[in-house]
Amino acid sequence: MAVRDERGAAVAVGWNRDRLRKFVDLRTGEADAPSLGVIEEVTDAPRGGWGSAEQLRRLVGLVRERGPVPWDHQAVAALREGTGMGRAAASLVLAGMHVRGRIPFLENEEREILRLKVAEAEDGASEHARLTALDRLELLADVLPEDPAELWEPHGMRGVAERIAEAWRERYGRRTVVPERTHNAVVELQMLRLSAADFCAAFTNPTAEPGLSAPVDTWIKNTDHGPMVSDANARWDVARFEDRLLSIVPNLFWVYAELPAGDLVREGAPGLVRVFQERLNHPGLLLDAGTLDREVGASVAELHERFGYQPYAGPERLEVASIDDGLTVVTDGVVDRRGHLSRTRLYFRPAFYGADERSRALSGARFDSRYDRELGLVEWLRGPDCARIMERIESAALPAGAYETNPAASAPDVVARVAGGLGIDEDAAALYLQLLALSAPTDRSVRTWNGWKPARHQKAAAVLVERGLVVEDKRPRAGRQLFLPGEWIHAKKPYQPMEAWKADLIGVDRSYNGLLESPLPLPTRTLPELFAHAWALVEDGAGPSL
Repeated sequence: MAVRDERGAAVAVGWNRDRLRKFVDLRTGEADAPSLGVIEEVTDAPRGGWGSAEQLRRLVGLVRERGPVPWDHQAVAALREGTGMGRAAASLVLAGMHVRGRIPFLENEEREILRLKVAEAEDGASEHARLTALDRLELLADVLPEDPAELWEPHGMRGVAERIAEAWRERYGRRTVVPERTHNAVVELQMLRLSAADFCAAFTNPTAEPGLSAPVDTWIKNTDHGPMVSDANARWDVARFEDRLLSIVPNLFWVYAELPAGDLVREGAPGLVRVFQERLNHPGLLLDAGTLDREVGASVAELHERFGYQPYAGPERLEVASIDDGLTVVTDGVVDRRGHLSRTRLYFRPAFYGADERSRALSGARFDSRYDRELGLVEWLRGPDCARIMERIESAALPAGAYETNPAASAPDVVARVAGGLGIDEDAAALYLQLLALSAPTDRSVRTWNGWKPARHQKAAAVLVERGLVVEDKRPRAGRQLFLPGEWIHAKKPYQPMEAWKADLIGVDRSYNGLLESPLPLPTRTLPELFAHAWALVEDGAGPSL
């Protein structure tokens, strides 16, 4: 939507929101520019040194004469190095395309020029999703050369990249640059709440990240959808903390297991866990604990014996009944526009959660912990299983570049016992342990973890097949040809199919339809412990069988 006359022009930007639309205007004289409606608020747009009428006309003329500016992958690398952005995000910023406005985000031809896969492009766009239109304008307002012809010169785009990097550092600082292989591996996790760059940055410098940089004070406020947790300063700090808690903690075992020793992200895990623990110990933090089990009660009025009579007292009076016992806050549901009453909700203060009677009362009142995971994540972060895994990382037991998923490196004593017990060589023994204990020992992953070429992998596999320890097959989404004997459980994306024996070993529950439709549970063992436990079951005659 736009309008133009002799007084100037006005152009709408973005979509209507709350019956209001943002627009920019330009006056050609003293009179007000034409308007798209009644003006409610005026903000001066930032003006950089670039963008005069002469420069714009020259740029358009050069594009018509010379075609598109040549894409420079070295300029992308310079921008990534100067800011700590992911490669995809740096590509999009350099191309001026860091606003995701359609799906698919980029056409195939565009992705080919930028050398991005679909998942990489989507992740790169999400990396800067919280930037406002004003943030983007300020970032790029003064980065083009005074003479646009420089863009077509050799290294012309590198100057643009350097100026963007400088503008970025002035506003947001510089993140640690992680190896691209690590960043790309995180992209494959396809997290909904965090970009790969945000995920990695939490490990390399957690106290600089939103939601982790300082204790978060929260309170419960009224909304159109019922009570909701908000941070006291209304800066979305609690949402950013929860984004990191819910995205990072379930993937800590992946970081420990599938990134090599010495990797920046892996090495940062123990420090990040300590920061999480510090933030969770802050008395002012209040988190969602899910909904009330209806077998316990249906409303606040039925819960006084369990949680007491003290109502919640926050900055604003709640519009529904509530109870606050110091650890747990309970709020009644609300009736929506269709007349449906929502479930009674539970909230908790992690600083006071432990092994006392109040904590047991809270745990016993929750409806289904599979869908509201905050409390379980808090328990695990403070528990002995997490501590042993972090101690394993800090112990430097592995040489740089080695993987914990390779039992020859992480559990050589177990490999020796397997080799001796089965009368096979140590390569075959290591592969057998991986097939026994790891959720997704794909052929590609095994070769990466073990540093094997295909021939060595195939030789070890042939030994296991010959001895009848595994079966050869082709199965959807398995990524491998060797399987433990016995039942196979299918799973749809994003869940991992696996052998039934292995699912029982690592504690993956089947859904009502017999499929695996749950994320992997939080680990209860380090990998050396898991390898040893799996082999002990085999020795005791409880291993996989047809």
